[in-house]
Parts: sequence; structure tokens; C-alpha cells
Amino acid sequence: MKGTNTWSYHPYRPLLTDVGDIYICRVVPYIDKIRFEWLDAGEEIYSIFFKKRSETDFFKAGETKNDYFMIEGLECETDYEFYVTAKSKKSRIRLARCGRSVGTTVNYLHPDDEAYSFSGRYLCSPSLVRHPEGFLLASMDLFAGNSPQNLTLIFRSDDDGETWHYVSELTPCFWGKMFIHKGELYMLACSTEYGDLLIGKSTDGGKSFSSPVCLLRGSNGKNGNSGVHKNPQNVVYHNGRLYCTLEWGSWANKDYCHAAMVMSCNVDDDLLIPESWSFSEPLKFSHWCDEVSSLPKNTMMIEGTLTVAPDGRLKNIMRFGKYHRALILDVDTEDHEAPLKFDGLMEFPGNYSKFMIKKDSVSGYYYSIATIAYSENDTRSRNLLALLRSRDLSKWETVCNVYDHRHESKEKVGFQYVDFEFEGEDIIFLCRTALNDAHNYHDANYSIFDRIKDFRNINSNKSENI
Repeated sequence: MKGTNTWSYHPYRPLLTDVGDIYICRVVPYIDKIRFEWLDAGEEIYSIFFKKRSETDFFKAGETKNDYFMIEGLECETDYEFYVTAKSKKSRIRLARCGRSVGTTVNYLHPDDEAYSFSGRYLCSPSLVRHPEGFLLASMDLFAGNSPQNLTLIFRSDDDGETWHYVSELTPCFWGKMFIHKGELYMLACSTEYGDLLIGKSTDGGKSFSSPVCLLRGSNGKNGNSGVHKNPQNVVYHNGRLYCTLEWGSWANKDYCHAAMVMSCNVDDDLLIPESWSFSEPLKFSHWCDEVSSLPKNTMMIEGTLTVAPDGRLKNIMRFGKYHRALILDVDTEDHEAPLKFDGLMEFPGNYSKFMIKKDSVSGYYYSIATIAYSENDTRSRNLLALLRSRDLSKWETVCNVYDHRHESKEKVGFQYVDFEFEGEDIIFLCRTALNDAHNYHDANYSIFDRIKDFRNINSNKSENI
């Protein structure tokens, strides 16, 4: 066995881990059927076996010459196990639960499926990008508490999100965001939770990436150790520079949770050279104004999103632990290593989960797709997702409810961490989704793609779903 420093795999196979001879790379459950795909193992005929999880014996569902199969005639709200064989080769047993979903499923992972347990059990960190060659790319990582959390899966659509297929995976890669710079695809991520900040580039549409370059050293974030925290946020171009957000800290840190930062470089610099990047000094939470003076010093301040305000200044708007308030920090665009400065609070109904804010160049409105905290006594629920807009980054209105599942369990249903893009008259987005008997509302089992059509002409406060 030779050493390697590669970042991308097809697929990643950890040593001494049973991943199967045939790799099932994508699973999509429907109401009464399950479609799954695998990497072609070079065999002429594949046989598929399945059973209800509650039963003992597997049954043969059929044979195929393809690298995908649909098991049909199944029961809704029922768990199934299945696998693929070809001659002496066999996949590992995978799980799926038939049930209703929303949008288009990019990928699904049953909460008890151990296929990626070497990284995690749940799908997180949605990242969506339109490649210059026309196709869409979606990525997500695998997380779970007290797990390595270091694998990211990448999928591709050649028909504007109608169908998806597996492309590759990256390790170590967590909290990653794909973006396009000068016509080339980049991934900016952490090695693991609170790990090193990494960046790499792909020149073949995400099939392979260069070995990652470390831009900032972190830690493992456990036992109070601080390190790099980030989330898949929009990359902002402003006055000839490229800006991204990050934080320094950890949930376990008792003195402060996360200190706000931005990173930036000149648009003409080589993004893969660490010295190209400047980092602002971390800014800890403080009692900047009367409205936050009663909050503890480790109040949540996390997952900032960058946007250019109407006055032309660059702002980092952060998820914040006060009901219907987001925290606004001012970015010093002259001194790129200067700490951010407190600039006030903003009324915002989606501040208890990661959100992204983008300005629509056509209408002039700022938009966000956010999980709404609809009760001051219940800020954890994530079963209401809405499209919001603001003219001035001060007052926000609900354009429409994207997914309203308040009729379902707030403990088991969640729509969160949306990444979105403007596409002509529509908004396309990728959503971390917990549905159909997920482990809980936070630990998602779906990565969902969807589209808000003709979003500029939707009447405000429209209550029905898209």
C-alpha cells in the first residue's frame, strides 16, 4: 500500500471498514418504492434482494444490467433493508423508509444506516452551485455527535435539478461550501468539527479535487478546545476582494461560544496559496447594547452571512440567541485583519437556525430562506420554512411559506440550513431536511432540492406552500 495525500475519492473506503464490494452511492425512498444506485462493478448482471426490516428473510426483487434499481409495491411508513449482488460481489445492507417527502431528493440516509458511521449518521451542510458548464452540483457532509464528521458527498444534476447522480466524495471535509471563482470550482471547508480550514480546486466538474491546502490551523473542538467553525455561506465579492465568514471557538468553550471572523483575498490572488488570505481578529460576544446586557457572556453568536448593505458597507449578519433578532457586525474593508465591529441588532424571524442572505440585483430586495421561530416560548422548532425579503436589511416580511409542517411533530420534522441561488425568475435551493421518522428534527435524513418559481411576483404573506 502506497501513501497518498488525495482529497477526493470515488468512493472513500476506510481501512478495515466493511463498505461492501459493490458501493451503493445514492438512495431515494418514495411513498411506495425505493430507488437506489451503485457504482458499476464491471459485472453483466446484478441481483437485488430486500425485506421489511421487521422480517427475517430477504426476497429477490429482480435482476438488472443497469447500475440502479427501483423496488416497487412497498408499504408507506415502513422500513426496508436491501442489497445488491453480482457473482461473488455483494454490497453492504442499506436501509430506507418509504414515506412522503418534499421537493426532489438529492440523497437520503436512514438514521440507523451505518454505511457512513466512520464519519456520521445524518446529512448536513447543504451546498449548491451552478457550474459554468451548465450542470448543478450539490454537496452534504455526514455528522453525528462524538463522531469523526469528516466526509462530504457530491452529487450532480444535468437537468436543472430534476434528477441527480453521484459524483465523488471528499475526506477530510466538513462544513464545506462549493463556489465558482474565475470559472473554476472550489471547496472551502474544515477538516472536521473545529478542525483545520481547508481549500481545494476541481478542474473536472467535481469528479476530483486537488489536495487541500490548509489556510488556518484548528483543533478538534472537543472538551472545550477552540478551533475553526464555519457554515456553507455565500462568497461575496466587494471592492476587488473575495470575502467569506467563519468563527473561532466551540460549543464546549465555557468562556465564549464562537468569536466572529471574516477571511478575504484579492480577486486576482491564487486562492490555493495561504498567504493570499487575510483573517480578521476574532471578535468575542460582548454586551454592546442594553438589549443584550442581560444575556450571558457565552450567548450564541454563530454562522454569519455576508451581504453588502444599502449604504455600500459590508456586513456580517449573525444567528443570535435572542428572539427574532439577528446581530449585525461591520466589516473593515480597509484593514483586512481588523476585528469586526458591533453595528446593532436587526429584526429577523429566522435567527435560531443558520440562514443565508442574498441581494437580488433585479428587484433590489434582500432575500433569505429561513426556519421561522414562530413562538418566543419555543425557539427550537424547525418545521416552518419561509421565503423572506427586506428592502433595507431592517424590516423583513414573509413572502410565502416554503414548507409549513407545523401539523407534524416539532421533535421529528425540520427544514434547515438552506443554500440558495437566484436563477432567472426562480430561486433554487438545497435544504437539510428531517422528515419521515428522522432521528429528530436536527439530525436530518434527507438532502432536498427545490425551486421557488417566479419568486419576485409572489404576493407577500401568502400562506400556502410553494
